Amino acid sequence: MSRARQPPLVTGISPNEGISWTKVTIRGENLGTGPTDLIGLTICGHNCLLTAEWMSASKIVCRVGQAKNDKGDIIVTTKSGGKGTSTVSFKLLKPEKIGILDQSAVWVDEMNYYDMRTDRNKGIPPLSLRPANPLGIEIDKGRFPQKDLESLFPGMSADFTSENFSAAWYLIENHSTTSFDQLKTAVVNLKKQANKKNEGSLAYVKGGLSTFFEAQDALSAIHQKLEADGTEKVEGSMTQKLENVLNRASNTADTLFQEVLGRKDKADSTRNALNVLQRFKFLFNLPLNIERNIQKGDYDVVINDYEKAKSLFGKTEVQVFKKYYAEVETRIEALQELLLDKLLETPSTLHDQKRYIRYLSDLHAPGDPAWQCIGAQHQWILQLMHNCKESYVKEQKGSNALLHSPMLDLDSDVRPSPVGHLSQTASLKRGSSFQSGRDDAWRYKAPQQVVFVEKLTKLVVSQLPNFWKLWISYVNGSLFSETAEKSGQMERSKKNARQRQNDFKKMIQEVMHSLVKLIRGALLPFSLREGELRQYGGWEMKSELSGQWLTHVIQTVRLSSESLTALEIPNDMLQIIQDLILDLRVRCIIVTLQHTAEDIKRLAEKEDWVVDNEGLTSLPSQFEQCIIHSLQSLKTVLDCKPGEASVFQQQKTQEDVCQLSIGIMQGFIDCLEQLSTKPDGDIDTSHLSVDVSSPDLFGSIHEESSLSSEQRLLIALSNCRYLERHTFLNIAEHFEKHGFQGVDKITQVSMESLKELDQRLFEMYIEFKADPIVGSLEPGIYAGYFDWKDCLVPTGVRNYLKEALVNIIAVHAEVFTISKDLVPRIMSRVVEAVSEELSRLMQCVSSFSKNGALQAKLEICALRDTVAIYLTPESKSSFKQALEALPQLSSGTDRKLLEELLNKFKSSMHLQLTCFQASSSAMMKT
Repeated sequence: MSRARQPPLVTGISPNEGISWTKVTIRGENLGTGPTDLIGLTICGHNCLLTAEWMSASKIVCRVGQAKNDKGDIIVTTKSGGKGTSTVSFKLLKPEKIGILDQSAVWVDEMNYYDMRTDRNKGIPPLSLRPANPLGIEIDKGRFPQKDLESLFPGMSADFTSENFSAAWYLIENHSTTSFDQLKTAVVNLKKQANKKNEGSLAYVKGGLSTFFEAQDALSAIHQKLEADGTEKVEGSMTQKLENVLNRASNTADTLFQEVLGRKDKADSTRNALNVLQRFKFLFNLPLNIERNIQKGDYDVVINDYEKAKSLFGKTEVQVFKKYYAEVETRIEALQELLLDKLLETPSTLHDQKRYIRYLSDLHAPGDPAWQCIGAQHQWILQLMHNCKESYVKEQKGSNALLHSPMLDLDSDVRPSPVGHLSQTASLKRGSSFQSGRDDAWRYKAPQQVVFVEKLTKLVVSQLPNFWKLWISYVNGSLFSETAEKSGQMERSKKNARQRQNDFKKMIQEVMHSLVKLIRGALLPFSLREGELRQYGGWEMKSELSGQWLTHVIQTVRLSSESLTALEIPNDMLQIIQDLILDLRVRCIIVTLQHTAEDIKRLAEKEDWVVDNEGLTSLPSQFEQCIIHSLQSLKTVLDCKPGEASVFQQQKTQEDVCQLSIGIMQGFIDCLEQLSTKPDGDIDTSHLSVDVSSPDLFGSIHEESSLSSEQRLLIALSNCRYLERHTFLNIAEHFEKHGFQGVDKITQVSMESLKELDQRLFEMYIEFKADPIVGSLEPGIYAGYFDWKDCLVPTGVRNYLKEALVNIIAVHAEVFTISKDLVPRIMSRVVEAVSEELSRLMQCVSSFSKNGALQAKLEICALRDTVAIYLTPESKSSFKQALEALPQLSSGTDRKLLEELLNKFKSSMHLQLTCFQASSSAMMKT
C-alpha cells in the first residue's frame, strides 16, 4: 500500500501584489500530480481554479480574481494531498482610475461625468473634457497607500472631474516628488488654460489689423485732397456736368449690381433661416427624436429633452415654435398612455413599477399613477389566488378520474420540508405495520389540497412583499425623482397616501381573508358559510386529511405567517391567519386522536398471545407505543409559536380532546374484552408461541398449539393488572407532558372501566374453575351411600377431598404458568368458594355420629391446613362455621387419632402439596 501524499505547501508567489486579473506564478511543494489532481485554488479567498494552469508539482500559473479581502493566503487543494497551507500571502491592490484620453494597455470604458446643465448623469464627448494632465507637467505617481489617502481626505476624490475634487490629494498622489519650479510652471499652464477662451476673438482682431490700417490711410488721403480742392473756383457748368456724370454712373452701377445685390439679400435671408434652424434644431428635431427614443426605451432621455424644451419654449409666442412644441406635447401624451399601460400590466417587477411611476411623475401625468398601480396589483394578486384554486380543483377532479396523485414539489423551498421527513419516519413497531407497502408508498404522495396550500402560500409570500413595499414607497415619497420633489408633487402624493391608508388596509385585509378562506375551503370546509363555500370551496372531500398532512400544512402556514410578519405588517391584519392556524391545530389534534382510536381498535388483530416471564403479551406495550407515537406527532402542533394562543384555550376543545382520549382508552379496554371473551373457534393461534425464557410449564400450548378460554382470561387479567399499575399511569404522564387538560378525569374514567373489566374477567374465570370443584363436593361426600350417622372409624381422608385438592392444584398450575402474580388472588377466591360450600354441607347435616364427626373434622382440617396460605377472613369464617357444626371430640383418643390421620394425609400427598409451599414463598415476595 502506497503512503498518502503530503498536503500542498505554497512557499512563493510572484508578483506578491497586484490588481485583479494579475497573472501570478505560484511555487511550492506537492502541488499535485497533474492537472486533474488539482481541485482547488484560492487567492485572498477568491476561487482561481478556472484560470489555473498546472505546470509541475512545484509550479502553478493563474490569474488573481476579484477578491473581497485586500490581503490573504494562497491555498491549493489536491485530490492526493487534500487542502494545503501557505507560508506567503498576496496583496490585492485597487486599480488606478484611467481617464478617457490617457494611454492604457487595455480598453477603458468611457466614464459618466456630471452634467451641470441638465442636473443628470450624461455622457459628454471626449473633445469637451478637460485634459488628463491639467497642470501640463510630468506626472510622478507616489507610493502613498490608497487607504491612507482615503482616511486623510474622507469623502473627497483625486479625480478633477468630480464634485468632491481635492487638490491636495491630487498633488500628493501625482506630484509628491515634483520640484517647486515645476509647480510654478504648472501654475502658468493653468492660467493659460483659463484665458484660452478669450484668445479666439483677440486673434481675429490681430489677423485683420493691417487691412484696417490700409483702409484708414486711404480715407485720410481722400479727405485731404478734398480740402485742398475746395479753395479753387470751379465753373458752374463743369459742376453740373460732373453731377450728371455721377448720376449716370450711379444709375449704371445700380443696374449692374441690382441682380447681385438681390442674390446677396436672398442668400442672407437663407443664411439667417439656416442659422435659425441650426440654432433651434433641438426643438425642430425633438418630435422625431422622441419617437426614436421611445422605440428604444430611452425614457430618461425623452423626459430630459422634454423638460429642456418646456423650459425654453413652453411660453413662446413664435408661431413656428408653438407648432413644433404642440407636436412635442402630442408625443408626450402618447408616451404617458404607453407608460401607464406598462405600469398597469401584470406581472411586473417592483423595480419596473417604481421606474414607470417615476417617469409618469416627471411627465406630470394626470391622476395618481402610483395608486392606480397599487389597485391593479391588488386585483391581480386576488385573481392569481382564485386561479390557483380553480386549477387545482380541476386537476383534482381529473386526477381522481385517472386514479393519479401528483408528487409534492418543494424544490424551490429553502427551508427543510416535513414532507421529506415523512419518508424517513420509521413505521410504528407494534408487532407489524398496520398498512401494506402500497399504502405506505401512497402516503408519501401529497393530496391535492396540500399541494394547493403550498402553492397558494408561496404565491402570496412572493407577491405580497412587493405590494407592501410599493405602498411604503408611496407613503414616504421615494417613488418620485428630485424633479417631482421640487415641483411639490411628492408632498401631494404623501397627502393622498395618508388619505388612502384605510383603503389600503382594506386591500391587505381582503388578501388575507381570501388566503384564509381558500385554505379553509380546502381543509376546513365546515368552517365556512354556504355562500362562502361556493366561492372558496369546490373540493371533493372523499376522505379527510391525516394528522401528518395537517401537521405539514400547519408548518407551511406558520412559515408564511412569519414571512408576512417580517414585512412589519400590523398584527391586526394578520390576526385572521393566527385564527386559521389555531383552527388547523385543533382539527389536527382531533383527527390524529380519531385515527389513533381506529388504530387501537385494530390492535386486537395483532395479538400474538406470546407470554413473557411476567405473564404479559405485547399488546400493552403496543398500546402505549401507539399513544406515545401519536402524541409525539402532535408535538409541533401543540407547541405555541410567538403570537399563537394555546390550543386548549377553548372549553369545547378541552372537552372534545378529553372525550377522544377517554374513547381511545376505552377502545383498548374493549379490545381486551373482545380478545378474552371471543369463542375458541374465532381465535387464530396458528402463530402462537411462548417466550423461551419463561418456564416450560405451559405444555398444553406446545402440544395443542391453542389456547383455552380460561387461559385467554388469565392472559387478559395479567394484561389488565399491568395496565392498571404501569401503562395507564405512563400514558397519563405523557398527556400532562404535552399539555392535555382533564388528565385526571381521563385517568379516573379509564381506571374505573379497566377495573370493571378486570372484575368481570376475574368472576368469569372463577366461575369456570371454582364451580366444577364446588359442584363435585356434595356427590363425593355422599358417594357409596355414605351416612354421617352410621359410618366406620376414619382411616384417612376420603377420595372426594383429594380430587378437589387435585383440581385446586390444577388451577394453581394453570395460573402459575401464565402469571405468578395472579396466583394469590385466584387461589384465595377458589378456596373461598370451596370452604363456603363445605360449610354449607356441614351445616345441612342433621346429626353426626362419633365416627362421623371425627371423619368430618379430619377432612375439614386437612383442607384448611393444606390451603392455609390462601385463607382469607371469609374462608376462615367458613371453615370455622363448618367446624362449629360438628360435635366436639371429648376423648383424647379421638384427638390423637385425628392428629395421626392428618399427619398421614400430609405425608402421603407431600409431593402434590409442595406447590402450595412454593407459592407461599413467592406470595411472600410479592
